[in-house]
Amino acid sequence: MKISTKGRYGLTIMIELAKRYGDGPVSLKSIAVTNGLSEHYLEQLVAPLRNAGLVRSIRGAYGGYLLGDKPSNITAGDIIRVLEGPISPVEGIEDEEPAKRELWIRIRDAVKEVLDNTTIEDLANHSDDGGNSDAYMFYI
Repeated sequence: MKISTKGRYGLTIMIELAKRYGDGPVSLKSIAVTNGLSEHYLEQLVAPLRNAGLVRSIRGAYGGYLLGDKPSNITAGDIIRVLEGPISPVEGIEDEEPAKRELWIRIRDAVKEVLDNTTIEDLANHSDDGGNSDAYMFYI
């Protein structure tokens, strides 16, 4: 399974909303500018997220978008399924011979586990320190 720009940019929208959770509505324009993305494309992505209840829209001069739930209750899997469809590494798993079918199922389940156990709160709070904070530091 390859995640398209729909899934990647949809996650970007949701992470930005999570970062600003509790600060009021966020405009798509501000998300687009912050991330160097097309506002028009983000508008196309936010509609299915709104229909799924993952975001709410607020109209008016100070309107924009809010998360439909707390960031800790929305997973990456929720977002990817809305924008990309079912999570599956290959189509037609049921038609594969048993050994390959087992492999595809294990891959699918591993991906689902990661996506379903990663909240947008986790992603919004992730620090970009350039690497693993638990890594060893060596001095010469």
